[in-house]
Amino acid sequence: MADLKDFAEQLVNLTVKEVNELATILKDEYGIEPAAAAVAVAAGGAGGGEAAEEKSEFDVILTAAGGSKLAVVKLVKELTGLGLKDAKGLVDDAPSPIKEGVPKDEAEALKAQLEEAGAEVELK
Repeated sequence: MADLKDFAEQLVNLTVKEVNELATILKDEYGIEPAAAAVAVAAGGAGGGEAAEEKSEFDVILTAAGGSKLAVVKLVKELTGLGLKDAKGLVDDAPSPIKEGVPKDEAEALKAQLEEAGAEVELK
């Protein structure tokens, strides 16, 4: 049981990059589509009509940089692959989209990372 708790903690603490790598490994090596599995679980538990209306793509919107603007700029740079000047521009122009049309899991992971850095973020 302790091993499962350790495993769960490791999953919770994965970075966005690590989550994407895990999804690729699951798909390529085991034939498991993580997004499809999540939708299937949601459909089974929520009742068919409701699951069909569930939103599958989200926009991650930075609403404010918060108190630690430098950390947020660095993280936005890392997450988006933009240069420092462009990342700073996104943060300065908040509210601004950081990523658009991303799966729910990735959007929530991005939101968590940005909030941990001190930013205010919303998903649309």
